[in-house]
Amino acid sequence: MSSLSLAVRDSATMLRRNLLHARRYPSLTLNLLLTPVMLLLLFVYIFGDVMSAGIGDGGADRSEYLAYLVPGILLLTIGGTTIGSAVSVSMDMTEGIIARFRTMAIHRGSVLIGHVVGSVLQCVMSVVLVGAVAVAIGFRATDATAAEWVLAVGLLTLVSLALTWIAVGMGLSSPNAEAASNNAMPLMVLPLLSSAFVPVDAMPGWFQPVAEYQPFTPAIETLRGLLLGSEIGHNGWLAVVWCLGLAALGYFWSKSLYDRDPK
Repeated sequence: MSSLSLAVRDSATMLRRNLLHARRYPSLTLNLLLTPVMLLLLFVYIFGDVMSAGIGDGGADRSEYLAYLVPGILLLTIGGTTIGSAVSVSMDMTEGIIARFRTMAIHRGSVLIGHVVGSVLQCVMSVVLVGAVAVAIGFRATDATAAEWVLAVGLLTLVSLALTWIAVGMGLSSPNAEAASNNAMPLMVLPLLSSAFVPVDAMPGWFQPVAEYQPFTPAIETLRGLLLGSEIGHNGWLAVVWCLGLAALGYFWSKSLYDRDPK
């Protein structure tokens, strides 16, 4: 069997293992999903009229704010789901499973690949579930073409891949699952400090650079442009550059930690 076939076979086995693990312990995924759903419902039904009046032309329109809010909530969902990946990787490290895998005749990188692919699939499923809630309460993107929908799905997948590699590195570098969960919290906090809930120019002047020059804002604005027809401008290539850069950083960081000899 060639090395490529071995890598594909072992990675598929590790992917199946991680998906079965997620199915047997769904509480972590469900808990992480509750936060974006609750934020969606809270900001639409409690703050929707006030927020829409503040970002629009002065007239309260909850449905308009729902359309503005959903792209940011979808990115927040991805950030929250990847926290589960950090916890899962850390548990494998601290419970000795990865140490046992090191002694087996399997492709060395298949363990990480299984975690990453499994996490990306969970991110996509989480986005679909949260998106279904958004559609149920009135979100519509009827002006988006088929090509724009494909690009939107591709962007969400690319963001999932980038954040997953970062989360895997956080999990490998954490001494236990609790620390991994805490270390990965910025993946869910950063969307709160972006243009997810209000435009950047509505924020205090000193805070605008923080919101503008971070990875989530370009991705959110690009997703809004694809689904809602707003101007994308330079946000499209910025989002792709951020995703590729974070994916490369997370990959090499994770590989370095994984290849390190265990103490």
